[in-house]
Amino acid sequence: MKRLPGWEQRAVSASEVVSLLQSRHKVFVHGAAATPTTLLDAMAQRTDLEGVEIFHLHLSGPCRFAEPALRNAFISNPLFTDAGMRRPVEEGRAFFVPVFLSDVPALFSSRRIPLDVAMVSLSPPDEHGLCTLGTSIDAAKSATENATIILAEINEQLPRTYGATVVPFDRVTAFVHTDRPLHEAITGPIGAVENQIGEHIAGLVKDGSTLQMGIGAIPNAVLSRLGGKNDLGVHTEMFSDLLVPLIRRGVVTNRYKNIHRGRTVTSFVSGSRMLFDFVHENQLVEFHPCDRTNDTALIRQNPRVVAVNAALEIDLTGQVCADSIGHRIYSGIGGQMDFIRGAALSEGGKAIIALPSTAREGQVSRIVSTLKPGAGVVTTRGHVQYVATEYGIVDLHGLNLRQRAEALISIAHPDFRTELRREVNALRHFDLG
Repeated sequence: MKRLPGWEQRAVSASEVVSLLQSRHKVFVHGAAATPTTLLDAMAQRTDLEGVEIFHLHLSGPCRFAEPALRNAFISNPLFTDAGMRRPVEEGRAFFVPVFLSDVPALFSSRRIPLDVAMVSLSPPDEHGLCTLGTSIDAAKSATENATIILAEINEQLPRTYGATVVPFDRVTAFVHTDRPLHEAITGPIGAVENQIGEHIAGLVKDGSTLQMGIGAIPNAVLSRLGGKNDLGVHTEMFSDLLVPLIRRGVVTNRYKNIHRGRTVTSFVSGSRMLFDFVHENQLVEFHPCDRTNDTALIRQNPRVVAVNAALEIDLTGQVCADSIGHRIYSGIGGQMDFIRGAALSEGGKAIIALPSTAREGQVSRIVSTLKPGAGVVTTRGHVQYVATEYGIVDLHGLNLRQRAEALISIAHPDFRTELRREVNALRHFDLG
């Protein structure tokens, strides 16, 4: 790739870049592998800021701005609560924003959240003066289009990606030039429970299906079992390492998709250096903002959409809690409802909620008669369709409350089935035996 001549001469230090931040600025911070850690570290060293509001999705690496000592300088508003934000949210130092992922870009374009600053990672500018947002487009594209100023870490190791990823170099107010590895999310081992769940779900994937898979052991278990399928498509909000072998082996062709046919479509990726190298200058992978990847009206137009999403617990009526453990915020609404509804409306589609039957090493059932007080219902019982655990998979669509209870108890851990029957009998005046 030819580069814009002399662009490096405009680079300044990270401290000079963040010197443009002012108290009470509203700042969007780029996330996942593209988290601009060099700028965040420099920002946290400022001692003269008060009330800077930060908006972000999942962030990787250290986030010093969320430390207790900096609570007066920075106010974090996570639109999705990751591991690094759970304690700050729980302790009242950060404030979770419940929102569908598909709605986040419009928060900035409508000025519902009037951004002063977009703090992002960018790939170096090409000969046309165009950078890209690399591995994470999601809401970052809208942020760069609607913030007053753009502060960037232009990183030599950030992949140059295709789709709606471009940020003109002349839009960048100030930048630091780095050459550092991206934040990686290494795929861990897949356990026996997750493998069994993956086996159940893989059986529902037919040739020509369009996949939405997230990150984690269960999606990885599903992907590892799809090698014998044909002509799969991908339209997802994110993907990780285990999708790459399916693309390389020709299992994923995107041949039968109606939206972005022939292209693997995503909003961001999270994984290893191998994944980042795979998407670099790969025209068969298109990155789009999450108001497009997660648009139910577009998702439903693809054939046989199989959407796999996680849950923390589910009650016997089908209410799915996915963002909190009781009152404790654990993650976020994300794109679950976008894809659950889109898949259900797709011709031949299957919307799947997947979860291990127990938590705390088998001490607690994730299938419950009543959700914990404070639990957030992300997918309503009216939207839920398939539910999978290691004990099987059931389709709740069209079932009455008694039938739902029977179905869900059948895939609960055996140690809890008698108790669940007793509880639902008392609550609903059923007689499940």
